Amino acid sequence: MSKLQGGFTLPGEAGYEELTLKLAKKWGADVIRDSDGTVLSDDILNAGYDIYSTICIIRDHNKWAKENKDKLQQTFLVTAPVTARGTSLKVDLMKDFFAEQFAVNDKPAAIKYWQVYDRTTGEELDRDLWSHEAGSSSVEIKEAIPYHRYTVSFLAYRIWEEISMYNHTTNHWDKEHLMQIDPRYPETREYLLSWMKNWCETHPATNVVRFTSMFYNFAWIWGSSVRNPHLFSDWASYDFTVSDIALDEFAKKYGYSLTAEDFVNGGKFHVTHMPGNDRKADWMAFTNEFVISFGKQLIDIVHEYGKKAYVFYDDSWVGVEPYNGRFEEFGFDGLIKCVFSGFEVRLCAGVPVKTHELRFHPYLFPVGLGGAPTFTEGGDPALDAKKYWIHVRRAMLRAKIDRIGLGGYLHLVEGFPDFVDYIEKISDEFRTIRDLHDAGKPYTVPVKVKVLTYWGRLRSWTLSGHFHETYMHDLIHINEALSGLPVDVEYISFDDVKKGALKDADLLINAGRAGSAWSGGDSWKDPEVLSLVTEWVDKGGVFLGVNEPSAVSGTDTCFALANILGVDKDLGDRVCHGHFNCEASKENWVSADYVGRTKKHVFITDEDTRVLKEIDGKPAITTHPFGKGRGIYMAGFEVNFVTMRMLLDLILEIAGDKEKLYITDNRNCECAFYPGSDTIIVINNSDSTQVTRVNTKAGVKEYKIAPYDTIIEKI
Repeated sequence: MSKLQGGFTLPGEAGYEELTLKLAKKWGADVIRDSDGTVLSDDILNAGYDIYSTICIIRDHNKWAKENKDKLQQTFLVTAPVTARGTSLKVDLMKDFFAEQFAVNDKPAAIKYWQVYDRTTGEELDRDLWSHEAGSSSVEIKEAIPYHRYTVSFLAYRIWEEISMYNHTTNHWDKEHLMQIDPRYPETREYLLSWMKNWCETHPATNVVRFTSMFYNFAWIWGSSVRNPHLFSDWASYDFTVSDIALDEFAKKYGYSLTAEDFVNGGKFHVTHMPGNDRKADWMAFTNEFVISFGKQLIDIVHEYGKKAYVFYDDSWVGVEPYNGRFEEFGFDGLIKCVFSGFEVRLCAGVPVKTHELRFHPYLFPVGLGGAPTFTEGGDPALDAKKYWIHVRRAMLRAKIDRIGLGGYLHLVEGFPDFVDYIEKISDEFRTIRDLHDAGKPYTVPVKVKVLTYWGRLRSWTLSGHFHETYMHDLIHINEALSGLPVDVEYISFDDVKKGALKDADLLINAGRAGSAWSGGDSWKDPEVLSLVTEWVDKGGVFLGVNEPSAVSGTDTCFALANILGVDKDLGDRVCHGHFNCEASKENWVSADYVGRTKKHVFITDEDTRVLKEIDGKPAITTHPFGKGRGIYMAGFEVNFVTMRMLLDLILEIAGDKEKLYITDNRNCECAFYPGSDTIIVINNSDSTQVTRVNTKAGVKEYKIAPYDTIIEKI
């Protein structure tokens, strides 16, 4: 690789000018940025680099926020169930919540949305059966039924912005707590528009304004107990978009009112992992409309001052929704995504925007998100960077990324020269890969993969958050495997199936727990969907179901597609029925050393079902012919070198006699070929030296690759 420059964003830091400019040259940076808690000095601003400036439009306004505390953002909270032991009951509203994060909103406009439920009966109490004294933090329930359980749902102000809370606890800040203001209020919008104009005028050196998303953060509810400090979090939740004024405006626009219960859902909340409903869909559309309309006003101001506007697709991203078909209406010039995993690379790369940028990990923080040391004693950030890079790199081979960068406090790298050198190496690799994409798309296997979920395209390449927040779901592991495979992938919904989305599909994947948004829940009760999927398989399609695919309640089978899969799950109503024996047979795409897992109570329903992997007499992988197609069942999927290669081998098997080129024979390695430049990239994903052979149009090539390393050559 030749030494390339550009496409790299460096976090600068006043007081460390010499280090900033030295690393900007070493890493080939063309942009210097500030980070939360840092500023850039004049020496950095005038050094000839483009400047990114970070703003979070709804925080860092504490003076105004303190003068307008009724304009702070809110959420619905619900108390833990309290058991009545007599006919009266006092419920402490804040008992379980972090007092530095929340404050009760008991203004008349808010209290009309409060609700008290008898959870034993599931019924809401009439308002004359409970009372609240203004300024107190409790609710009195009258005529309670002894030994019934009661909850109170109420609106609360969020008085400490959640990312500020995280930064304080992670970096041990001793600073004022930041509050977040709500642009739903006209006064807030007027203030922010004026603030945005003033900001642009007072930052003439800034070339790009990096919005730390828009207005509403993902839901992150902290608790009062050290044994359970984080009560609830959901990266794609809309719970923090709620306020009394928003609820009033929603009712006026949609002709019906939402309730607290529509959000808190008996304490479960309507997490993204659950299928939605019409009321949630209306609220999401309502919120998106507002975020786009006011967000565009702010972006237009940025453009008026000759600056570009990028959005950081993390933190307060809710309502931005890059895959809902409306993202381009914002007018953003670029999107930045912090990445831990390959699927996050693909998420970023597919957004309709000119510039796609990745913020790499590890962040330049003393400790990582999990609390383990990084740039502090006991940390090994170079090794961390290598482990993140192998996931990011394989996805980057498949889809173009325009820029990369780091965030945090640059001075922390001073004691880690091996990290500094490794970032130089991967920066050059990135620029080479980027330029290869410019010459044309990489070669792909001629198989079209579609992933079927309740959310469809809206949640392309994600579930709800980073990998470490969703690791327990099979589909996120499948997304991660797919992110680096040489195959076209599309995410579709059940409505898309009815619109003909299966016509060009070769492999359809449905994976998840019963009742989840990823398995589909009640969407499988739609007879039209069942008929279309069944017909598609019958005519030659391959259906891969993982965990509890097509699971639905209230029908004659647990798996709605049991007839295709040749397996089903016993919910207790078939314990007296006979089952086929679990005798394993072999198929080429299933690795002999696949460990896997089984699912309790899954049984074989058909004599034609072949067990490809059994564990303790239970099916882990099965295949079942259906017409010209087949159904494949996997009890679980966990991404690793074995399963990634198995999924690729299945795809190659579906491709049949079609050309199979540019595939490594060593599953620890992967490769990509770029026909536009006749260039191959071979990567080693493991921590040991590997040898692999690749069949190319120029013949079989053999490569010996060092741990985590990359080979790039013309062929």
